[in-house]
Amino acid sequence: MARKNKRLLLLVLSCSITGVILGGTAGWAESSLCLDDSKVTSECLTQNPIQKTIQGMSTGLLAGAGAAFGAVWQLRHED
Repeated sequence: MARKNKRLLLLVLSCSITGVILGGTAGWAESSLCLDDSKVTSECLTQNPIQKTIQGMSTGLLAGAGAAFGAVWQLRHED
């Protein structure tokens, strides 16, 4: 594997992992804050916190990978 391809893979992997961590944390925090609110809604009571966390993780994965590919695309077009 060429050196540039390894760096691209490492960039995408690190951005994706960061996105998963941040997205999962945000999803968990959102579901926790929903229960601590002074006016709890039925949607808040019926949502599963783990499902909300997984949804945040998947969104973070896509956002991280997209950001990495966008950065690489921009760098390649500047040269």
